[in-house]
Amino acid sequence: MAPELITFGETMGLLLAQPGRPLEQAESFRRSVAGAESNTAVGLTRLGHSVGWFGRVGDDPFGHAALRLLRGEGVDVSRAVVDGSRPTGLLVRDAHPHRPIEVCYYRSGSAGSALAPEDVDEEWLSSARLLHLTGITAALSDSARRATEHAVRTARAAGVEVSLDPNIRRKLADPQRWCALLRPLAESADLVLSGADEGREISGCSEDRAAAEWFLHRGASLVVFKLGARGTWATDGHQEWFRPAAKVPTVDPVGAGDAFNAGFLSARLRGLELGEALNEATVVAGNVVQVAGDMDGLPTPELRELTRHSEQVTAR
Repeated sequence: MAPELITFGETMGLLLAQPGRPLEQAESFRRSVAGAESNTAVGLTRLGHSVGWFGRVGDDPFGHAALRLLRGEGVDVSRAVVDGSRPTGLLVRDAHPHRPIEVCYYRSGSAGSALAPEDVDEEWLSSARLLHLTGITAALSDSARRATEHAVRTARAAGVEVSLDPNIRRKLADPQRWCALLRPLAESADLVLSGADEGREISGCSEDRAAAEWFLHRGASLVVFKLGARGTWATDGHQEWFRPAAKVPTVDPVGAGDAFNAGFLSARLRGLELGEALNEATVVAGNVVQVAGDMDGLPTPELRELTRHSEQVTAR
């Protein structure tokens, strides 16, 4: 059966320092897997959805571990490419709940950056209900940008809904380059899941509502702005919704946005109304920040509902 949702991008090896230790002083690291798109893919499979991911990894221990983890989580990686000539990218970071997190990327010349238009299986992609992408992939290289554009064109031609999370990474490109990459993609997105600051930067607007209108005027039917610790705000141009962030202890905030995407897209695929979708997305993100690592806290449907019930009781 074709996946409900397909996503793609660079999945890397992750070396995560013990929580609370600055990266420069860390003496031990836990090996895991990182990547915005694969984080969201795993989040969705844990919530019971069929998901496909494609991209390139190296023929090395990090690449094999990444594919093994994704397969083990139920993600369809049948269209992934193992590149024998390039290494899997690597991300090394620390984890702190209340101060900036230091991240070091080792992804120049990586297998993931060699993603190309011919890696897009048009028939497979056209059979999905939803295509989810981030701006990270387009920023990796010219060939990855062209692959992103090809995937979006294929989805649009087949009537597949397109979801975009800009997910701006300052170490990959300067602000001008990000705007040049993301504005064309925004014009092809049905759904925008963005940080509010990213939305303002891409649109050139200084106010959230004006930035959302910028996306809506270019074809999006819904804009969701993630506001960090304040919560989330959404609009379809007619109505507005706001949900506060979950009140939970934060161990590691990295991956919260990807988890939010998973929770929201799960609700959308199940046909829930928007307010309920925002509630679910907030709960899923709240589960993730309580655990060190990008994927470790992603919940199952049972844990999601248990968490929601707990929050409702606390609110009373």
